[in-house]
Amino acid sequence: MLNWQSYWHSETLRVFLVACAVLTVASSIAMVLRWRIAKGQPHAVIDNLVARINAWWWMVGLLGAAFLFKRDGVIVLFALISFLALREFITLTQTRRGDHAALAVSFFIALPVQFFLIWIEWYGLWSILIPVYAFLLLPILAALSADTTRFLERAAKVQWGLMICVFCLSHVPALVTLEIRDYGTRNLLLIAFLIIVVQGSDVLQYIFGKLFGKHLLAPALSPSKTWEGLIGGILCATALGAALYRLTPFTLLQAASIAFVICLMGFLGGLVMSAIKRDRGVKDWGHLIEGHGGVLDRIDSLVFAAPIYFHVIRFWWT
Repeated sequence: MLNWQSYWHSETLRVFLVACAVLTVASSIAMVLRWRIAKGQPHAVIDNLVARINAWWWMVGLLGAAFLFKRDGVIVLFALISFLALREFITLTQTRRGDHAALAVSFFIALPVQFFLIWIEWYGLWSILIPVYAFLLLPILAALSADTTRFLERAAKVQWGLMICVFCLSHVPALVTLEIRDYGTRNLLLIAFLIIVVQGSDVLQYIFGKLFGKHLLAPALSPSKTWEGLIGGILCATALGAALYRLTPFTLLQAASIAFVICLMGFLGGLVMSAIKRDRGVKDWGHLIEGHGGVLDRIDSLVFAAPIYFHVIRFWWT
């Protein structure tokens, strides 16, 4: 049963309300821009901005609803996100009949078991379930089909999809299982810190790139990423992380250092995912989130930042 009184006085609610206030300001600015610049008519840039803000309302709302149910709600939410992300990844991957058994095991056994193990806090097994046991089992299942056409390429695609969409992303809800000295039951704030900083870095890189971007960083992978966007975005997101240090068990300097590392990992993760999209000849992973593409387009930076963030905290703060 939800304890509304304790939730009302919690820091988590205050963070959620601040996020809603920021989005309210953003929505108001977008309305003014549409009225003053677009004169109510279709405008590519403003329409894209409005779509992105609306998508953020949905995402903040879903995360807020999950936080209401605390540990269980967060685990269920990220299990669903993993399922949708893996579906997007496999949809863009060429598979054959010989992969069906491996795919069924990935979706309906490996994924739910991974999050169940996090729910029961069995770190020793969930940390190796996919990179050890699933990685051995999936090629065996594919081999039993006796389909050798592009076997190594097919096996790598299924394993890589499971690694990114399930294993890496599962480190986000796993943060609630950490027992941190003198931090009590505030672990949801670790997730809030991770998401605000990494997603904030993405937004700030986009804004700095649009305002000041002149030098392309990796035109073959992403024609919109610039050195100006990268430097401005990561530095501002690092400052944002430092400003949020009271939400965490870190000191101000530690919060800034960790924010810098996860922002950098998020950026590099975005580059890797862009390389995969270019290889597949698509711009977005999907169209589920208006203004953001697919689920993987929104979480590509999180999947690379979350494991590093989790293990840094687990090694030094537990």
